[in-house]
Amino acid sequence: MPNYYPIMLDIRERRVLVLGGERIAAEKAGALFTSGAKVTVQWTNFCPELLAMAERNEVSLLSKAYEPGDLTDAFVVVAAINEPALVKQIWQEAQEHNQLLNVVDVPAYCNYIVPSILRRGQFTVAVSTEGASPSLAKRIRQQLEAQFPPTYATYMQLAAVVRAYMRNAGLSYDTRDTFFGDFFTSDILKLLTEGEETLALALTVELLRRYNIEISIASLTADLREAVANYDNQATL
Repeated sequence: MPNYYPIMLDIRERRVLVLGGERIAAEKAGALFTSGAKVTVQWTNFCPELLAMAERNEVSLLSKAYEPGDLTDAFVVVAAINEPALVKQIWQEAQEHNQLLNVVDVPAYCNYIVPSILRRGQFTVAVSTEGASPSLAKRIRQQLEAQFPPTYATYMQLAAVVRAYMRNAGLSYDTRDTFFGDFFTSDILKLLTEGEETLALALTVELLRRYNIEISIASLTADLREAVANYDNQATL
């Protein structure tokens, strides 16, 4: 097995092709749609989940069997099928076009694999066993969900807003890095988790003041709300 090189891939507005019509194809298509891809699902029949996704305009359905040439222009290809001879054909075509291909549960015909993913807004944890045991990766990710509660989404948005203040103030990278060490060890996340957002923002303002950045709680609150709204809007585009 290769030593995989982990990356975060921008697939917004890119054409992605999913081959297959069962539930696993729907799961793969849903994850790709959530990341902003233009998803086409191609197969001879489609499960209820895929039909529902098409009704919501999340995917386009193409009712036809795979034929050589069907991968043309796809940035990423996912094959969620269990037909070895067909999988080999798909692999060969993807190789010819230098395309990213994942064949579900067949690592030998993949040039990328998908980790088990935990998302908290802009905070992402990816767990991979390099194809050895996807089921184990899923359970490790589920265990991490308790360690990284949903509040991490707000925590990361707050960090992004604060980072912008520091960059605008001309603080050096080393100074910003020291600040975020203090930010990380503070009670800000704990307060957010307990629903004490005002106290969390007050603590953030106090911490910023130590680095000679003056900002009011009202301004920080407004900027945080705007950042959250902008992120939510981008996520729904």
